[in-house]
Amino acid sequence: MRPFFLLPVMACLATATPALADSLNYNQISLRAEVRQSVNNDTLTVTLFTEDQDTDPAKLANRITTRLNKGLEVARKNTGIKVSSGNRSTQPVYDEKRENIIAWRERGEIRLEGTDFASLSGTMGELLGDLALGSMQFSLSADSRSATEDELIKRAIAAFRQRADIATESLGGSDYRIVHLNLNTQFMTPRPYMQSGRMMAMAADMEMATPAVEGGEADVQVSADGVIEVQMR
Repeated sequence: MRPFFLLPVMACLATATPALADSLNYNQISLRAEVRQSVNNDTLTVTLFTEDQDTDPAKLANRITTRLNKGLEVARKNTGIKVSSGNRSTQPVYDEKRENIIAWRERGEIRLEGTDFASLSGTMGELLGDLALGSMQFSLSADSRSATEDELIKRAIAAFRQRADIATESLGGSDYRIVHLNLNTQFMTPRPYMQSGRMMAMAADMEMATPAVEGGEADVQVSADGVIEVQMR
């Protein structure tokens, strides 16, 4: 007799489960809102390097070290910038058949970082000639990024709620609740303006090796992606 009692119960459960699943997704709508703001880059990081070749690796290393130490000494006179040593590497130079080592090539770097672009550019001008310009990178400081991101998060959430209100009203609902909400931040930094390599070389020959730089702007974007559930009247 037991199977006759179990079958109706199982049937009830089978019919109730789809109804429960449907109710969980009732009147749910996916929404997206984006806000964007352009912020001036406030930090400049510069990499300067020296590179040379010699058959005697000891003499080569000493020559590279002397140039780097001289560069660090000059750069540290500018107390407004952060100065540090960068990468340093040595590689063998082979003959045409790549069978025998005929010399050694070494490269060393120093890095400068600061928020006063004019002052940092002046220090670069003093160093160019003995050192070469490897790269220049503009960015937002950690404080600026955090402050901008916090403000845009508030605006993105407000924009999301505004769209949720519009969707609820358009559907004839009385209210809504947020099922889930994801916030994503993106920083897009355009390539900065800098004098061309030829112009910089000419300036160095004329003892005027001070590259003109402009930090440009970084586009900061925050998007709010989420799902709301509309409560109908």
